[in-house]
This record gives sequence, C-alpha cells and structure tokens, in this order.
Amino acid sequence: MSLSVAVAGASGYAGGELLRLLAQHPDFEITTVTAFQNAGQPLIATQPHLRSLAHLTLQETTPEVLAGADLVFLALPHGMSGELTSELPDDVLVIDCGADHRLTDPAAWAEFYGGEYFGAWNYGMPELLLDNGSSRQRDNLVAATRIAVPGCNVTAITLGLAPGIAAGIVEPHDLVSVLAVGTSGAGKSLKAELLASEIAGSASAYQVGGTHRHNPEIVQNLTAVGGVGVGISFTPVLVPMSRGILATSTAKLAPGVSAHDVREAWEAAYANETFVKVLPDGQFPRSGDTTGANTVLIGLAIDERVGRVVAVSALDNLVKGTAGAAIQSANIALGIPEATGLSLNGVAP
Repeated sequence: MSLSVAVAGASGYAGGELLRLLAQHPDFEITTVTAFQNAGQPLIATQPHLRSLAHLTLQETTPEVLAGADLVFLALPHGMSGELTSELPDDVLVIDCGADHRLTDPAAWAEFYGGEYFGAWNYGMPELLLDNGSSRQRDNLVAATRIAVPGCNVTAITLGLAPGIAAGIVEPHDLVSVLAVGTSGAGKSLKAELLASEIAGSASAYQVGGTHRHNPEIVQNLTAVGGVGVGISFTPVLVPMSRGILATSTAKLAPGVSAHDVREAWEAAYANETFVKVLPDGQFPRSGDTTGANTVLIGLAIDERVGRVVAVSALDNLVKGTAGAAIQSANIALGIPEATGLSLNGVAP
C-alpha cells in the first residue's frame, strides 16, 4: 500500500518535522507540499535538512491543491486550517496539527482563541484514558477521516496526570504544572524575544495566570478521563533549547493513598503502551532523552510533607507533541500498525 500525502504549512517547524517522519514511512509517499508566503520556492530552500525531498516545490495552500492526496496533514496557525477543511473531500483523511478542531466547547474556543468555531474532530491522543480508564481514545480513531492533534503542552500534562485521576487517587480540582519548553513551540516566524541573543542563557515564563490557550484542552481531557471539577494552573517557561518539553505536574493525593498505590496506577495505565513509559522508582527523565523520538517518559515521586504526587514527563514537542502524534493517529485510522514510521530511540547528545 502506498498512499499519497499532502502537507500544508510545509515550510514551518511542525511541517518540516512531519515531512522528516513521513519520508521514512513505508506506506506513505509525499506528493504535495504547500505554504503561504513561501509558495513557489523549492522545499529544500526552507527545509535544507530534508535532502530526500529536494525534488518538491512548495505550492499554494488551497483546497484544490490539497484535495488530490489520500492523506492531508495541516500544520497551520490556528484559524487557518478550519477555513480549508470544509472544502476537502469527505473520503480524504485529514489530520490537523493546529488548534482549530480540538475543543468541544464553543465557549472555550471563543474565550481562548476567538473567531469562528469550526467544530471538534476525533482527538489524536491514542493513549488518553477515558471514563476512569475503562477505554482509550485509540478506539475512536479507527477508520476516522478527521483527526485533531493535541497541543504539545497538553500531551505532557495530560499523560503525566491522567492515571491518578482515572484511578481516583488524586484530587482533580488542585492540579499544578510548570513546563520548561523549547523555542520551536513558538513557531518559525521571526519574533524579537526568540532571537538567540535574547534566549541564550535565560529563561522566561509566558502566558502566566491561566491565560495559555492550552488550558481548556487540558481540562477537557482530564474531565474525559473521569475528573470532576478539574482545575489546573499551568505555567510554561521558555528555556534555551530548540525542542523539548519537561513538565513537572503535581496533584494532591486523596486520603489514605500510598506510594505503592501511585506507582501501581501509573504503571498499570501505560503497561501496554508503546510510546509512553513510566521510569523505575527514583528515576526522572530529561527532555533530551526524547529528542527525535515519539515517546513520553514519566518519572514519579511522592512529596509526603504536603501529600502530593509529582509526575515529571518529558517529550519532544515536535514529535510526540505534534508530528509523531499525527502520524501515529493516521496509522490507527488506516489500520496500519500503530508504530510504523515512528522511533522509540532519541538522538544524543
């Protein structure tokens, strides 16, 4: 089986990572790449590391250009993919790496994004526990033709905390997470605060105080897990690395919960997952351990003085946080083995 693939937003970071992974997928053939400002340029001019795709030229991002492919991946800023998707054929598998189809609540979209609400699609986090762990989101992706890929911060926090909520051993209304985030998460457009001279040797919090657009998506996910009255305060911190997320998430333990209960809940939740691994007791991941891999690594601790569990989760924001999750979800939708074209092995140093 060889399916033709189109990637919109191919000149950006997420688009480039999609192309890098898709180029090694045995069942996909990249036939179309599109951009906005960079349309008309050779792909290699904007993605010089993708030597195997040097024959491709960036075309205009229009429904007509994209509609000829079997699969369409959209790596566009919020508000832009929603305008395209309604004009794509129903039988084409469309996977949106942006935010336009993630939220199920129009009011949450209006509050955090604004503009037209485009409706929710099947959610591309296969490992997401649903209904207190009785099922997983993976089941909803089989034969899907429209999939919304989660936000990268959302993936780190959701997978870090979900087992405790599913097992009923943490209080869902008192969740806190602080994330060290690489600069590629802000996209490829020129921004003064992301210049090397600004970011090197410095760290800075951004979108502080519950203003980050990933807030409602995290609440949506952890409510689907089984949390009642979910409340989270999360703060992303920009650090001088090009890619990666290290999320330190904490939750208050329910009365009588032991360290054994915590480890048992997390290990049981992910025992059969290929890409989510709980590390042995006393071990914690580094963001660099996941660079280039479609993995989430989780370390656990109990802060007994305050009765909180601490879950430290690491992932590559461009792979498991975006492009890898998109391809993983596409594999499931098409009946291809889930791990096809995706690596467990990171890149070091």
